Formats: sequence, C-alpha cells, structure tokens
Amino acid sequence: MTRRLATVIVGVVLATLVFVGGGTLVVANLRARHTTLRELRANATKIAANIDDVLDLSTINDPVALRRRLRLVQSFGTILPIDEVAVLISGTGGAFDPTQLPAGVTLDDIRPAALDRLQVVSGNHGNIVYAAAPTRAQNGRIVVVVLTQQANAALGASVRYFLFTAVVVLLIGLLLAVFLGRRLTRPIRDASVATQRIAAGQLTTRVPVPHPDDHDEIAELARSINGMAEGLERSKILEQQFLLSVSHDLRTPLTSIRGYAEAITDGAADPRVAADVIRSESRRLERLVADLLDLAKLQARSFSLHLAPIDLAAAAVTATGGFTPDAAERSITLRAGPGPHVPVLADPDRLAQVAANMIENALKYARFEVQVSVHVAQGLGVFTVDDDGPGISEADMPHVFERLYVARSRPQRTESSSGLGLAIVRELVEAMGGTVGVGVAPSSGARIWFSLPLAPATTPMTTATARPQSVAPPPPPPRPPR
Repeated sequence: MTRRLATVIVGVVLATLVFVGGGTLVVANLRARHTTLRELRANATKIAANIDDVLDLSTINDPVALRRRLRLVQSFGTILPIDEVAVLISGTGGAFDPTQLPAGVTLDDIRPAALDRLQVVSGNHGNIVYAAAPTRAQNGRIVVVVLTQQANAALGASVRYFLFTAVVVLLIGLLLAVFLGRRLTRPIRDASVATQRIAAGQLTTRVPVPHPDDHDEIAELARSINGMAEGLERSKILEQQFLLSVSHDLRTPLTSIRGYAEAITDGAADPRVAADVIRSESRRLERLVADLLDLAKLQARSFSLHLAPIDLAAAAVTATGGFTPDAAERSITLRAGPGPHVPVLADPDRLAQVAANMIENALKYARFEVQVSVHVAQGLGVFTVDDDGPGISEADMPHVFERLYVARSRPQRTESSSGLGLAIVRELVEAMGGTVGVGVAPSSGARIWFSLPLAPATTPMTTATARPQSVAPPPPPPRPPR
C-alpha cells in the first residue's frame, strides 16, 4: 500500500507540473511572440521612416558607399532588442534581392505586393519573429526594413529553472509520499497483525488505542478490533466457566445418587430415605439438562411459540404461588402485589417458564423479601421482580442476562445452579417480541423486568401456569454477593 500511495502522490505531482508548468510555458511563449511582434513592427516602422535620411539614396550612386551606410543601419541591432536588421531596396523593375533577407525569412514571407502598397508585414517562423516596414525614397524606390528576433529568447533560463524546480518537487513529493505511506499504513499493518493473532487464538491481543478525539476510519477500525477481541476473550472465558459449572453441577447429584445407591446395596442406608435423595438429585439433573436443551433450542431458533392473549397479573400470582414453599424454607417473604388485568400476547408455557426463572433468581439473593408486580407502561405489559439483596452494580448490569454471569465482569459460580436461568429469560422474551431489563429496586436490591406487547381487548385470555419445580435440595452454603 505504501508503494501504491507513493506512486499516486508522485503521479499527481508530475501531472500537476506537466499541466501547470507546461501550460505556463506555452502561454508565456505565445505572449512573448505577440509582444516581440508588436515591438518589431514599431521599431521597423520607425527605422523605415528615417531610412531615406540615413542612406541618402537620392545622392548616393556608389555601391561601396551604399553598403557602408547599410552596415550603419544594421548596427541598430546592437542598440535595439533586435537579432538581425536587413534593408532591401527595390530594383529598377521593382523587384527585391532575396539574398539580402535575414536568415529564416523568405521573399514570400514579406509579401512584396503588400510592400508595394506600403503595408507593414509581420509574422513568424517557429520562434523567429519578423517584421517588414516599407517606405518610398525620394528617388521613387521602395526601401524595406526587415527586422528579426527570437520570440522566446528570454524563456530559456525560465525553462531551465522550471526543470530544476520540477526535479526538486518530485524528489520532495517522493520522500513525502514514502513518509506518509508508512505513517498512514502503520495502523493498518498493526490491525492486520492483531487480527492474525486473534484468529490464532491470542485473544489478549489489542490494537494501540487511538486518541479519544480521533474518529476517522482507522481509529474506528482499531476500536472495533479491540471490541471484537474483548468480546471473543470474554466469550472464551464464559465458555470455559460454563463447562466447569455444568460439569460440577452434573457431578454433584451423580455423586449423591451413586453414594446412596451403593449404601442401599451395602445395606448401610434406609432405602426410603435414600430413594428420596436419589429422586431429588435426579430432578436436579433433569432440570439442568432441560435448561441446557432449552438454551440450545432458543439460540438455534429451533422451537415453536403459540402466542395467545394471557393475563400477566394472573401469571404473576400463579408463578408466585409455585415458589411459596421454597421461599418459606429460606425464610423469605414472597408476594405478588395486586394489580389490574394486563392482557399480553405470549406463549403460556414459555411465559410461565420466564416468570419461574426470574422468581427463582431473586430468591437466591434476597435477604427477607421478593416482590412481584405487574403494570402497563407505554403500551406494554411489564412484569417486575424486586429483591432486597445486595443489588447489581452499574458495571454489571449489561451482563446480567449472559450465561453464568455473576459480578465484576467475570463469571463466578454460585450455589449449585447452572447459571442459565436469566439467559433463557432473555431468549424467550425476545422470541415473543418483548424486551428484558435490569435496574435498582426501591429496597436498593436488584430489579429484573420484562415487557411484552399488549393483546387486543376483544380476544379471550388464557391462564399461564408456573413451571413445575423440583424438590428443594439440602440448604445451600452461604451465597456470595453478586
């Protein structure tokens, strides 16, 4: 790219010099010819007006004396800006001797017929400009003063100076093109190297950060590459943590199931108690596998929705009732605030799953209370779940609905859940044409909400039921803050 840029810049400079410099020289040459022609006509007319007195043709019949006086006239070329001076005297028949003409001028050029009518004749042969001024001497003969001059004699130095300047400008343009080419293409080369490293798996690679006030294309490209690398790095960390989390969540119930099965075989455990534990852990496995399958189907868009008008307030009451035993076990007050009927378009089963996941998430972090409420805002039905837990920092809010995200921009494990609940919420709500969001609850805890389009008022509504919950496992260890 540097070579192409240098070629373009040098080509532009050269074309500019050719058109501008060449055009200037052509115009200067034309003006010089015109000026020289005008001056030659004036000088030839003045000399011709006084030529009879200088030569005294009426008294001189001696050819030697005549040539001596003609040389005197020709000496005017050393005084005036004239290259050559010639004087033609018509013969007895009115003809002129062409051998007396200056070099480069012919008899046809001075047009003898016009001279007989005492007309001044002028013209040029290339850069040689000539002027012929006739006059009639006292003896009746026609005397013609012919002057010649190089029209562009003064342009020679200008041409040499122009050529020297052109070479200097081309060299400066070449050096400047190479410098600019390397400087302008350096960010592109850095971006190319960075993208190759990122493609090779070095996701910590970054392009030098441009100045905040720099918003040209190259600066935006650098920011885009850095943003892409950060996203890929984060995705890799999330994927690794996801595999670790799922492996742990699969191993824990399987260990309990195997342990109690071995205890039953050895006769070291009460079969009824062991069966309850195995049943509980099996349900945990079933829930984890169901979440994994749901998320895979949602991300692949390989699921179907059956949208129908649903009372969002009734769905909130149903979902809250399904989690009341779990909340009581945790000593948490779970309630759904009274509200009007809010008909929305949603899939009943998927809506119940969304509400259950949101309430379950709130119960993990609440200290004493979880509040579920429904209202209408800007033509949408809004479902809100507030808890009085530690809340979510502003930096963490954009990542709440990512898989396994917990806090401080890095995924961490929490309790024994898969960390997929809110990710499934976002996928389902967006598939039903809604949006999800997160904020701060009145109790300074976390507020998570979703909104769905309202249903037409004339369509009968159906009721959503909460997704069945598994038997609660033994009390988990203390919960880390989000």
